[in-house]
Parts: sequence; structure tokens; C-alpha cells
Amino acid sequence: MVEASKQAAPFVTIDEPAALEHLFAHSYNEPILIFKHSTTCPISAHAYREMQRLDAGPARHVHLVVVQTARPVSNEIARRTGVRHESPQAIVLSRGEVAWTASHYDITAAEVERAVRANVPGARASE
Repeated sequence: MVEASKQAAPFVTIDEPAALEHLFAHSYNEPILIFKHSTTCPISAHAYREMQRLDAGPARHVHLVVVQTARPVSNEIARRTGVRHESPQAIVLSRGEVAWTASHYDITAAEVERAVRANVPGARASE
């Protein structure tokens, strides 16, 4: 259960491939969290609930890509990162590259938070 003192990270929908340029560039300042979600998949619904539980911490937003309505964005993410498309899929960008990725039931609030914290510029791996 999420602690009452935590504030959930807000979802920001990404529906244009051009927005990815900003996200990759901004990943040099802070980790960027992208979540590919299918609105018709029960496993994706489970992962979505996990993403709703995230602490707003270092990744201040969950950049949501709904694969049914933003297929070009999903395809561009796969092309730019070299990470084969899956949904659900969580990707943490850091310093312009993929720092961590998970799919399906491997997407948990705790694991995503750990991956984000580990990729804050200047963070130590043990944090």
C-alpha cells in the first residue's frame, strides 16, 4: 500500500512523435519515465494501476503512450531506443538512453521507483 505522504506522479499523455525529442533531451536533467499502455489488455490494466501508485519523486510525470491511439509514438520509441515494443512497457530514459525497461507483470511501483531513483543525475547506485 502506498504511504499517505506520497503524492502520485501525474500522467501526461504523449500522442505526437515530435514530443519525444523533448523527452530525450530532458533526460539529461532528470530521469524520464515512459509507460506504453494498451486499453484493451488486462495485464496492461494491472500495470497501469501499479503506475498510479508511483511516488511523484524524481520522475515527476508518467509519460503515457496509449498504443491504440498513438502507434506512431510507440513505433518511434522502439526505433530510437532499440527496445522491442511490448505493452504494457515501462522505460526509464537517462542521459538520452534507455537506463531501464520492464514489461508485463515486471512493472511494479516499487521496481519503477527504484529504477527512477537509480538514474537521477549524481545518484549513487546503492540509493
